Amino acid sequence: MIATTPHILVIGLGSAGKRHARNLRSLGCEVSGFDPRADRQQETAAEGPMKSLFGSLDEALKAQDYDGFVIASPPSFHIDQIIAASAQGGWILCEKPLSIDATGCKRLANSAAKVLLGYTYRWWPPVAEFRRRLQSGEIGAVRHIRFVMSAHLADWHPWERYQDFFMANKEQGGGALLDESHFLDLLLWFVGKPKAVMASVDKISDLDISADDNVDVIASFDGGLRANLHLDLIGRPHQRHIIAVGETGTLMWSYEENAVKLSRTGELKWDSQAFTCERNEMFMGAASELLELIRGTRSAPSCTLTDGIAALEVVDACRQSAASSQSIRLNT
Repeated sequence: MIATTPHILVIGLGSAGKRHARNLRSLGCEVSGFDPRADRQQETAAEGPMKSLFGSLDEALKAQDYDGFVIASPPSFHIDQIIAASAQGGWILCEKPLSIDATGCKRLANSAAKVLLGYTYRWWPPVAEFRRRLQSGEIGAVRHIRFVMSAHLADWHPWERYQDFFMANKEQGGGALLDESHFLDLLLWFVGKPKAVMASVDKISDLDISADDNVDVIASFDGGLRANLHLDLIGRPHQRHIIAVGETGTLMWSYEENAVKLSRTGELKWDSQAFTCERNEMFMGAASELLELIRGTRSAPSCTLTDGIAALEVVDACRQSAASSQSIRLNT
């Protein structure tokens, strides 16, 4: 039976883990945390009350039972931690991506893990509205979609050296392709899996990192739809936007403007739908859904293990394309 005040273990207390701990406390949860770094445990405790803090995941899992879990560690640890946490049977909110590649996810095949995957842009109201309007046929048959994410890595966590951030480390699952697979997930959420991708995945800047910092993808679909994605860890000013071109108009989402915009003319004129939401709303949306799953008021997650594996299959195809300089077909 779920306690009136759910007890959640947050696994990994970096920037994302601290955010989840804050959000869960604001939603009335008791929160415990695990991180091997004592400084991160101390920082988390300084932000608000924590029921328990642990430097060992085994110790945390043996110490008590939990109503649910949040996994906010680097992607290279996700599968092992999902398997370990799932032994208690509770729902798990796992930060994206699910793993560093689709092959690693096979270890979950015989697992009873109940996972809500944290591709958090799905809970961002402007993006959800963009998808609704796109799928409603408002711009007619969609012919082309462009995704852009450009943001300099040194600006992401100004309180620490970017070289110490897992994003700088290929082995831990850093880099533009994996971390910003948000936009691959959105492509799949909007229009489904492409039939083929052609990609370049490179390290082209002077950033002191082992991971990729520039990705360009061309995705083709049955019916003639094309999409291209540009992801980089270099750009200033930061840009995040999606533009869909249809037979009767163009629909755009802009993160910086916090708006969804429509144009039907050849001039630079847009009808804009403005939003006032703040970035944390997407994380609160994921946390709220986790609690609904824990309490049984929702029967199934809106972003599933299957969704996470599908995104990683596209990631793997992009890597194969970059390595071979060839278009790679995907199973659809």
